[in-house]
Amino acid sequence: MNHVEIKGYGTSLPKQTVQFEGQTRYRVSGEETQLRLAVAASEQALQKANCTINDVDCIVAASAVGIQPIPCTAALIHEQLAQGLDIPAMDINTTCTSFVTALDMVSYLIEAGRYQTVLIVASETGSLGLNPQQKESYELFSDGAAAMVISRTKEEKGVIYSLQRTWSEGAHATEIRGGLTNFHPKFYHESTKEEYMFDMQGPKILSLTIKKLPAMFQEFLASSALTLADIDQVIPHQASRAMPLLMKKLGIQLNQYMDLVDDYGNMVSVSIPFALCKAFDEGRVQSGDTVVLLGTAAGLTTNMLALKI
Repeated sequence: MNHVEIKGYGTSLPKQTVQFEGQTRYRVSGEETQLRLAVAASEQALQKANCTINDVDCIVAASAVGIQPIPCTAALIHEQLAQGLDIPAMDINTTCTSFVTALDMVSYLIEAGRYQTVLIVASETGSLGLNPQQKESYELFSDGAAAMVISRTKEEKGVIYSLQRTWSEGAHATEIRGGLTNFHPKFYHESTKEEYMFDMQGPKILSLTIKKLPAMFQEFLASSALTLADIDQVIPHQASRAMPLLMKKLGIQLNQYMDLVDDYGNMVSVSIPFALCKAFDEGRVQSGDTVVLLGTAAGLTTNMLALKI
């Protein structure tokens, strides 16, 4: 076990909501930006942790899409929260599961004594890159941010086990092709604009996920020495309305996982930490519980992480 604890957490949502077939989505408008959402969530997390940025040893941004190509998103958050300090700032990106990967990597650095307290921030404004012609994705995604202060602890809590796999036969099922060196911005014009928008092949992703995930989940349970009965709550990525089907395939009961798709949609990297924050607020996760963070991401990458709260 890597001995870490969540000292504080925070979330931030845009003010504007839109409705699609009775489901709510949050979308930035006006002067709202990804950076502002990230900073607001971070400030709330620091306040709940009863600490200041001076107590933080490292800032990690865990977002699928950064604020700009250079510098890293964490450096821009650092500028807002920690200007004048020299604490390191870095990005960790596995798209939708970036927070899980970041928590996993950070837990090793904290366990090794490199850091004592780390701020992990996930923020997304995915609505800015959606293609209105793709109804499924256009009506699925929300914007937002979630942050957590992770600290070293002497108690028996922390990351029990984690597992990550990538099946690159799904690499092009979820992508934005344009904007960086693969499809340079100089090629942008009316006839190529969809190359710069989010492109998702939902049925292909779901098919590959259903094919691969059950065996991986069994490997995860065996390697972590956990059973389904040991898990108090599963916090899945809010990938789509097909979540109940996938949870059923894994043997996870309806009351054993968080499903926020109707009320919040898919917030990309923010989905998992936001759902965990909601679970804390609603009392569905409490000290001593064993929680599993689980999700798929573009790549196709899948993460599973068992956490003792």
